[in-house]
Amino acid sequence: MTKNVGSIDRGLRILLALGLVIAAFTVPAVQGGVLQWVALIAAAVFAFTSFISFCPLYRIFGMRTCA
Repeated sequence: MTKNVGSIDRGLRILLALGLVIAAFTVPAVQGGVLQWVALIAAAVFAFTSFISFCPLYRIFGMRTCA
């Protein structure tokens, strides 16, 4: 698995994951339903791909954000 996620991209993914987790537990329209689970799963995916510096979708589309 070759790294294809750069440091700026990793930081943005972490911020987006945190935002999704916060939204999942604080926004009334999202709480307690399917949207809450979707937000939490998306947050987990963003956090995981950030920690391993690899995004499978980037590989499929031939993209890289690292130097």
